[in-house]
Amino acid sequence: MKDTQEQIVVQMEGIDKWFPGVHALDNCRFELRRGEVHSLIGENGAGKSTMMKILAGIYPKDAGTIKIRGETVEYFGTRQAQSLGINIVHQELNLMKHLSAAQNIFIGREQSKKARFLVDDAEINRKTAELFQRINLKLDPKTLVGSLTVAQQQMIEIAKALSFNTDVLIMDEPTSALSETEIEELFKVIRDLRSQGKGIVYISHRMNELHQICDRVTVMRDGAFIATSVMREITPEQIIAQMVGREIFESHHPHPDTSKNEIVLEVQDLRRGRAVKAVSFQLHKGEILGFAGLMGAGRTETMRLIFGADPLESGRILVKNREVRIKQPKDAVEHGIGYLSEDRKRYGLAVNMSIEVNTVMASFKRFLKFPGIVDTAKTKTVTEEQVAKLNTKTPGISQLAKNLSGGNQQKVVIGKWLVRDCDILIFDEPTRGIDVGAKSEIYKLLNELADSGKAIIMISSELPEILRMSHRVVVMCEGRVTATLNTEDCTQEKIMYYATLRNEDSLSA
Repeated sequence: MKDTQEQIVVQMEGIDKWFPGVHALDNCRFELRRGEVHSLIGENGAGKSTMMKILAGIYPKDAGTIKIRGETVEYFGTRQAQSLGINIVHQELNLMKHLSAAQNIFIGREQSKKARFLVDDAEINRKTAELFQRINLKLDPKTLVGSLTVAQQQMIEIAKALSFNTDVLIMDEPTSALSETEIEELFKVIRDLRSQGKGIVYISHRMNELHQICDRVTVMRDGAFIATSVMREITPEQIIAQMVGREIFESHHPHPDTSKNEIVLEVQDLRRGRAVKAVSFQLHKGEILGFAGLMGAGRTETMRLIFGADPLESGRILVKNREVRIKQPKDAVEHGIGYLSEDRKRYGLAVNMSIEVNTVMASFKRFLKFPGIVDTAKTKTVTEEQVAKLNTKTPGISQLAKNLSGGNQQKVVIGKWLVRDCDILIFDEPTRGIDVGAKSEIYKLLNELADSGKAIIMISSELPEILRMSHRVVVMCEGRVTATLNTEDCTQEKIMYYATLRNEDSLSA
């Protein structure tokens, strides 16, 4: 057997990186061996993604050395990194919506062998089909990416990375939008790559995943290296302590009975094509109503209809017992409905604008002194209050949203709807890409909102989260509601039963 040094495929030492006003990485190090899955973990803003973007050639380092297979390298971009066998699957999707899945995967590599300037669509579709079969993704390669769900787009990103001759695969929150079944399929792919001697960097906030799939774990905190440990020799509690530098205690929040409370939202027989089929439910004041289901169940599609993001074919929407017509998101907001999308960059943020602008944009009229004159003192005060309340890591409220970590971007979107003070809040995967410390803060916030009388719909792919946070759980499968469950006598197994129940009729339990 080769010694450990010969097994090292990536070695990063003394890495520094500065952004305007932020020392993102301070003397950091990381090591990856052949045939291992190495977790890189830390709170949002810890520097994980920045470290890996340097390895992938996206950012230049400001100091330090990088060795690939024992040779010191200086990067000049992603193409050089790819030529060295290094590829990254980003947490934030990086696909062209107007192109097909196959075109996205092989963009820049479509050239026909027969004619230099012709694209061989048949060949790239064939290769894409092989990749999809490898990761058990049932999808036509010719499907336009813009018509796909976030989970399907995530799987395409993974297929794209695997299409290169990859020795080092970096996965940044790869399962954040995947169902349990899809995660198992992904783990099969990862184990297969590991058996081939590939090195996998696995960034995730889900502790149960780390112990299932990872061999070692490196913890970062506030842009600095903390420790590297063998995964089987460290507990989740020890990892969390290293991540946050403090103890996190999450007490159980008792769910009060809201069944007698005022019904603030009722939807009746909502329909749109094959995605949403006769969906009906009620939401009470002070309730957190969880929505569970597998990918393609229609949860997000239903909420987009309620918010006016997609046109409604038929059905009724009642707010406080009065039927309303919602044709666009503006109408929903006027009726007191706020929507935090699962795709925050596409639908939740103006990424090239500041935290301050993003925070007040849904409530802009409130901050006008006179027509066309903004009360900047008021917008500043309100934004600073939200940054402090949500513990958003930023050098200041003038920071552009695109310069924040994924989790902190999520907090800005939440802050926007808190400022709007909506009575009905729809949270679609609110803790997606958020670390364990920030999750605790979000859970506390949602409970406080419900206790204050806000009505909350929460879509989540994490069943423990659904059971922990919800008063009731609506389960969907293939566009239909298959069950409405009380969490007191509900289990993950029961939810999964109804999530896979292809039944024409809605059931209640």
